[in-house]
Amino acid sequence: MKIFEYPSEVAAKRLESIVGRGLAYSRKELTAVQRILEDVRKNGDQALLAYTRKYDAPKMDLSQMEVSAAEIAQAAQTVDRPFKKALSRAADQIADFHRKQMPRAWVDAPRPGTFLGQMVHPVDVAGVYVPGGKGGETPLVSSVLMGAIPAKIAGVGQIIMVTPPTHNGGVSPYLLAAAQKAGVDKVYKAGSAWAIAAMAFGTATIPKVDVIVGPGNIYVTLAKKLVAGMVQIDMIAGPSEVLVIADGQADPEYVAADLLSQAEHDPRASAVLLTDDLPLAEAVRDALDRQLAQLPRREIAEQSLRSFGALIVVPDMDCAIDLANRIAPEHLELQVREPFAYIGRIRHAGAIFLGDHTPEPVGDYVAGPNHVLPTAGTARFSSALSVHHFLKHSSIIHYTADAFRKEAKDIITLARIEGLEAHARTIALRLKKG
Repeated sequence: MKIFEYPSEVAAKRLESIVGRGLAYSRKELTAVQRILEDVRKNGDQALLAYTRKYDAPKMDLSQMEVSAAEIAQAAQTVDRPFKKALSRAADQIADFHRKQMPRAWVDAPRPGTFLGQMVHPVDVAGVYVPGGKGGETPLVSSVLMGAIPAKIAGVGQIIMVTPPTHNGGVSPYLLAAAQKAGVDKVYKAGSAWAIAAMAFGTATIPKVDVIVGPGNIYVTLAKKLVAGMVQIDMIAGPSEVLVIADGQADPEYVAADLLSQAEHDPRASAVLLTDDLPLAEAVRDALDRQLAQLPRREIAEQSLRSFGALIVVPDMDCAIDLANRIAPEHLELQVREPFAYIGRIRHAGAIFLGDHTPEPVGDYVAGPNHVLPTAGTARFSSALSVHHFLKHSSIIHYTADAFRKEAKDIITLARIEGLEAHARTIALRLKKG
């Protein structure tokens, strides 16, 4: 990787190309997703089964699309004890964190004769999408937990999960064990844009949901983008990213490993180091070369670093913090002497990881906060997936006759300014009748 010095025109352009990469898709991909959505909307299970047979499981039958109780029981017997232990730790700690997010209903009487408040209710049905992970070879267990546990804590009536079946029509036992642990009610074997369509519109087999959450490829992401508004979605997420701020005390091997932990996700993932120490940047560059040579996903990581990676030397930590707020990264690591001293200055980041022993994968799996985070600078206005995505708020308003009369003329004035005479007259009618 090349080392850039900031401020400079070349460094600024490199950062701009990384931050501005956003969600890349072609007109062909968009058109294909639109056609899939319309097909599933019109033809329901028939379309769902056709796509599943074509792309995932050629011998799939409609009766097999819902995972059976026997399959779930078999999965519980298949997974080993170390996995169950790790799963329990992750689930318990994720649940504990998300319980603290629950808002409360409230009521107030701010003026004589008025009663105001806000009720909090969960949605009826939530859908969690879980990618297939190389045909089931790399089951994304953490995606199950991060999507379903907040929904369960929010009190959602029914939680369904959809995930692409393996070639022989199965689902990884690790995913099924995670679904059971997280409180998923039903699991369906469907993937890609047709699974999103099924949850958005409903079919005879898969129920219509109110909220869809979970990561996926470009077809899943575009499908979520297109159905947003018909259902609630978590976010439009782009490729993963990490920004590491490090000073001279940081371990270059740690920094390099953390950069690679994001680069291996996707050729469009980004991994950026900001440091005020040139020798550290040089040491990280050397460590990256050594570690890359032993990485199973070397080609993906190399392409990511080549296209969207950077080692940037800044004049001081103040500059690094300012740049971090401009970039608004999904993951921000502070590998500096006093990481807690900078928390108050970080305004825009999906998640902040403090210190040498808090690499980003800690947050991916067991720390507790949700790992579904805003990307591509959207942390400027967006937040992590939480229980709030599964909740809605209803306002409560009550006026006595005396309170109504006290404010009625102001309501009439405002309504007539807006040209809404019927609004004004319904108030005036009550004034007249007393």
